[in-house]
Amino acid sequence: MTVNEALKKQPLLLFDGKCVLCNQAILFFLKHEKNKELHFISIESELGISIKNYFEINTKTDSMILIKNHDAFIKSCAALRLTKYMKGGWPLLIVLVIIPPFIRNFFYDLIARRRKKWFGELENCALLKNEDRSRFLA
Repeated sequence: MTVNEALKKQPLLLFDGKCVLCNQAILFFLKHEKNKELHFISIESELGISIKNYFEINTKTDSMILIKNHDAFIKSCAALRLTKYMKGGWPLLIVLVIIPPFIRNFFYDLIARRRKKWFGELENCALLKNEDRSRFLA
């Protein structure tokens, strides 16, 4: 799949496919998702790297990246905007965008730097329901 083909499937969520915490977060999201409109891409895949290059995001960035309406959101900005796609009270967390990004990202980075040490790494991606597999583009 090319970058242009992937961008037609927005919104897209790029995530660390090797991180246990990230994979568990994706499974949690899938369980609490409102509509099945989001597509997923492993950030370390060829397509994930190409999308980062397309949006001129540092290739070393391994945080969550949300691509929506041809805008790229990273770190806590992506995580908060992701709540819009969830059921229940989760979308209310968007009010946290009033906290300046440098403060939110300080805590995001604190966890992100240690996530593989604390939670480990996967050899394989998590098992998905058949209905969700087609939404994982790479």
